[in-house]
Amino acid sequence: MTRQSAPGLLALHAVRVTGFADTPVLARRYALGVAETEEELLDAEARGWVSRSEFAGTGGWSLTETGRAEDERRLAAELDQAGCAEEVHDVYREFLPLNALLLKACTDWQLRPDGRDRLAVNDHSDPAWDARILHELTVVGRALQPLADRLTGVLARFGGYDRRFAAALARARNGEGAWVDRTDVDSCHRVWFELHEDLISTLGLDRHARS
Repeated sequence: MTRQSAPGLLALHAVRVTGFADTPVLARRYALGVAETEEELLDAEARGWVSRSEFAGTGGWSLTETGRAEDERRLAAELDQAGCAEEVHDVYREFLPLNALLLKACTDWQLRPDGRDRLAVNDHSDPAWDARILHELTVVGRALQPLADRLTGVLARFGGYDRRFAAALARARNGEGAWVDRTDVDSCHRVWFELHEDLISTLGLDRHARS
């Protein structure tokens, strides 16, 4: 049976996977109310788990080291109570080869080595090169769907990654190249980065863990 996470866990974890964002963005991450999310974040701030800052006219929340530890404690407790650690570990092992493909595709989207410079910037003047990368991302997206279904089958908060990835890829295939790798839109790379962070934090791993 799919486990529904508590709002307090979701608000705190939204900061973890998003990195830095204001309350409305964090509320949308898990379909929480803005007022409810604000209340949870203010409580977390009072406990030293999150901090709010302003930069270049943009405000948002970020996780403190104490908050990171608290998030991992809550995630571990949830995983134990749901009895789904083995399933999430299995999905993560299948995720890793796809992660390598995704990172290679994003690198190829940014760089196109030539005979003189192996770090030459991809100016997107070669449609065959870009088409190959979009095809590779399509393969990754297809492989992601069953993994996302398995994750959502045990923890509801994993829902949406496959749909978000597919939506970003559709825009990229429609000529909006920023939706492959930009970090300021919900691009393929951003969605994938969040999923990776979600998996490793849920399992108590670091980003370089291999199993």
